[in-house]
Amino acid sequence: MSLGPAQLHTLFEAAAYFVGFRWFLHERRRLNVDSLADGEARYTVIAGAVLGAAVGAKLAYWSYDPAYAFADFPGWRHLLEGKSIIGALLGGLIGVETVKHMAGIRTSTGDAFVHPLAVGMTIGRAGCFLSGLNDHTYGNPTPLPWGVDFGDGVPRHPTQLYEIAFLLAWVFVVIDRLPPSRLQQPGDRFRVFLAGYLAYRLLIEFIRPTPFHLLGLGGLQWWCIAGLAYYARDMIRIFGRR
Repeated sequence: MSLGPAQLHTLFEAAAYFVGFRWFLHERRRLNVDSLADGEARYTVIAGAVLGAAVGAKLAYWSYDPAYAFADFPGWRHLLEGKSIIGALLGGLIGVETVKHMAGIRTSTGDAFVHPLAVGMTIGRAGCFLSGLNDHTYGNPTPLPWGVDFGDGVPRHPTQLYEIAFLLAWVFVVIDRLPPSRLQQPGDRFRVFLAGYLAYRLLIEFIRPTPFHLLGLGGLQWWCIAGLAYYARDMIRIFGRR
């Protein structure tokens, strides 16, 4: 029995969550994150991440194409469709920081999420690529020789594959090789990971079909700019001249 695009996407998404969570448990032990050693604190942080990611993913998707999302308003069918990884990452960040503040957790927990997120997102984007046109994550038409025909006879930028290549290179080649003198504070690896991904998405969105623009930028690009502004001081501290 062959799997259709929707089934493929669901299968890879489930695999991304499973592998990412198992890798997170491994990273928590490997990095010996003190605040995650306690079971109650660990599940508090995870709950904050999941809830924040769910809300952020939906809000960011609505900003990507508000005309479609609110087409049947006050009907709810369109509002429940789609999600955005940009919103999930930023929403998860807000959720984690909120519950940590409420629970009195002072240490950073972000570094334990870097490898799990990179691997999980890579698996997820592979599912997006195999889902073809139905997933709406492809790029604009291109005459370049590596353009991919997703089924309609039009070669397009395989932006899903671009993202896979970026994630693997950014985490396992760049971040993993940064000297400790650059990553002096707990959580710096996560800050670099997220800032780099937001910068990548800010740029790659220019070669993707974007249905909504505000001042020349798509809705998701404004989310990227907000996240980059939040991390600007940290990036200057980490990458500034020594």
